[in-house]
Amino acid sequence: MQPDSSRHTSLLTARDLRFTYQDAERPALRGITVELSPGELLVVMGASGAGKSTLCRCLNGIIPHFVKGDFQGEVHVLGRHTKDLRVADCARRVGLVFQDFESQLFATNVALEVAFGAESLGLPRAEIHARVERLLSLVGLSAFAHRRPASLSGGEKQRLAIAASLATDPAVIVLDEATSDLDPAGKSVVFDIARSLTAASAKRAVVFAHHDPEEALRATRVLLLAEGRPAALDSPDRILSDPDLLAQHGVMALASTALFRALDLDERPCREAQAAELLRRRGLQIPDEAAAAWAARDAARAQKYGDPIVEVRNLTHSYEGGDPAVSDVALTLRRGDYVAIIGQNGSGKTTLVKHLNGLLRPTQGEVLIDGEPTRSQTLRALAQRVGYVFQNPDHQIFAPTVSEEVAFAPRNFGLDPDEVASRVSESLAAVGFSGREEDDPFSLTKGERQRVAVASVLAGRPDLLIFDEPTTGLDARESRGMMALIDDLNRRGHTIVLVTHAMWLAAEYAHRVIVMQEGRIILDAPTRAAFSQTETLRQAAIIPPQVVRLSQLLGAAALTLEELLEALR
Repeated sequence: MQPDSSRHTSLLTARDLRFTYQDAERPALRGITVELSPGELLVVMGASGAGKSTLCRCLNGIIPHFVKGDFQGEVHVLGRHTKDLRVADCARRVGLVFQDFESQLFATNVALEVAFGAESLGLPRAEIHARVERLLSLVGLSAFAHRRPASLSGGEKQRLAIAASLATDPAVIVLDEATSDLDPAGKSVVFDIARSLTAASAKRAVVFAHHDPEEALRATRVLLLAEGRPAALDSPDRILSDPDLLAQHGVMALASTALFRALDLDERPCREAQAAELLRRRGLQIPDEAAAAWAARDAARAQKYGDPIVEVRNLTHSYEGGDPAVSDVALTLRRGDYVAIIGQNGSGKTTLVKHLNGLLRPTQGEVLIDGEPTRSQTLRALAQRVGYVFQNPDHQIFAPTVSEEVAFAPRNFGLDPDEVASRVSESLAAVGFSGREEDDPFSLTKGERQRVAVASVLAGRPDLLIFDEPTTGLDARESRGMMALIDDLNRRGHTIVLVTHAMWLAAEYAHRVIVMQEGRIILDAPTRAAFSQTETLRQAAIIPPQVVRLSQLLGAAALTLEELLEALR
């Protein structure tokens, strides 16, 4: 439903929004005021618990119509107060894509999922078909029209949810962490979609709750929240050029601005090309000896790995009725290895790693763990060798207390009570959860639930740990905390496999990077060497993190801000 620009100067206005969830001890929102004009892309940032999702739900009437609590203030959409509108009418004006996007998918195929919103408007069949085709093309899912949503990858489901939210042609689109499961190119595509929606006719506005500062540079304004209050509302260049402000509020700083801050330089360039030019004017380049030292350090680390723990031989896997999801993959992992598997959505990353613990069995080829084929091992036996931490901790947490959750695996292995208790204590200490044995897992934050999921896997004492998107939905502090935990586990001797779309994570922590494309491994190299192969990464739609891109403009690939600082100083 498009606005009548002759009657409304703004699409949406929120005034002094305040909301406290039922039985909550403190408010989730404390006085938010913001106005959206046609053509705006507003990015909302802040730490976990800052109020981003609550604000998103207020903007389309889910709060207070469905979610109960103490609601104060006003939200007007196209001149109508959301309190005076039915939920269905709010949804036609303000489309919302949830952070938990899977919860809003329900149809039996992709085309029907998108058609539902248009059908609810009573549109002619020809218009519905045209709208479905246009929206599936917009999000890159035209070839998946007849697929079941459940058969899609996480990123594909996310794009489907976006297309479905657009089916009613709303004036405002609200995306709550709607790119958390997308690869770097996919995130950029969604921002392209958002910009096209706001720029094509200037009849829409988009609100995007988001963690990534690089993508936020493409917004028209940024709203920074802190404990439900507005901490800043300004242009992206002004807010994102202040690394101290971002760090204070749980948002990762841009590498370029953090670098200039650490070098005690006055400028705060947000983009790497400008940063590199300013540094070159000062005579700052990465010296050859620094690049040589990095290479020597990488080579020395590679000599420390042990015997093979995983051998994948000519692995092919096809899901029922489909083309191969992985095809003729060969791979060896050694004890102590620390590998990041990256690639576009649907490239086969998760399919590959699910073969390592027996969740999937090869269609062709074989997978050996400690020299023994997975085909000959039970899932119970494999679980004691290979631990798998799912992307969504809620997919593996089920017990009423933290201690019961962590005790499940060792009890299932038939261990005696004293050994079970010892492993629970040891695992909780490893994730910083000692003393919280009786907590309800479902009352914890996502980052805390993720730690409980890690502890429950550690209790089985596996040699190999697989983490599928370990930082999805976590703010900067939580992400750093999770990666510090995983880093520590590797130092203790665990072999680590990360499946991730977070390129900064792969660059900063992994020792080796595997790039997948269309079910095949197209690059397998030490991390620095992998991120230096620009053309191969481009073909795989991989965008290296800003610190790598900036350092390459200065002479060599640094993987962390600390490395780059060390070289420039």
